[in-house]
Amino acid sequence: MHKKNIQTAGKSLKEAEKVLIMIHGRGADARDILGLASHLNVSEYALLAPEATNNTWYPHSFMAKPEQNEPWLSSALDLLKEMVDDVTKEGIIPGNIYFLGFSQGACLTLEFVARHAQKFGGIAAFTGGLIGDKIRLDNYSGDFNDTSVFLGTGNPDPHVPVERVKESAKILEKMNAKVHMKVYDGRPHTISQDEIEEANRLIFK
Repeated sequence: MHKKNIQTAGKSLKEAEKVLIMIHGRGADARDILGLASHLNVSEYALLAPEATNNTWYPHSFMAKPEQNEPWLSSALDLLKEMVDDVTKEGIIPGNIYFLGFSQGACLTLEFVARHAQKFGGIAAFTGGLIGDKIRLDNYSGDFNDTSVFLGTGNPDPHVPVERVKESAKILEKMNAKVHMKVYDGRPHTISQDEIEEANRLIFK
């Protein structure tokens, strides 16, 4: 199961008014995703990046049957819940908690926030969608209350079908998120400069 291995950067939780939880992709690590922060308008944020055991949040595709990704998927979601609880115990309201994920980390980010929807600071999901062989709406509850969400994805992408990203966007919108989705034709499986600029414009302003 996932150990609570959190790498940090930026301001301390005691100093910061805002927190960004950054979730790495499959085969990467916390330092990789923290490296993205230098391109984002987050110099005043506390940055927290959990690291997956064996660098993978769950073993199979995010579009596999959820039970095939257990117990790892539930462990990862529990870890994020624990992190959010820790941050709020420091006196930071959910409206000042932000999320960012890439690829497997973007899928995990979206799955977590949809299960715990409330007014967050903002959410940037680079190439990800809600998890499962099909979307199970009964997993999701709450109201995003106009939280801004940026979804950027390539088309085609080798891991994340654009249709799943679109479907995820519609569900988040029904839960009152302000979703901005951008599809990049022919873009490889990476984070583009334009996506970073969009995230800064929409989320980290």
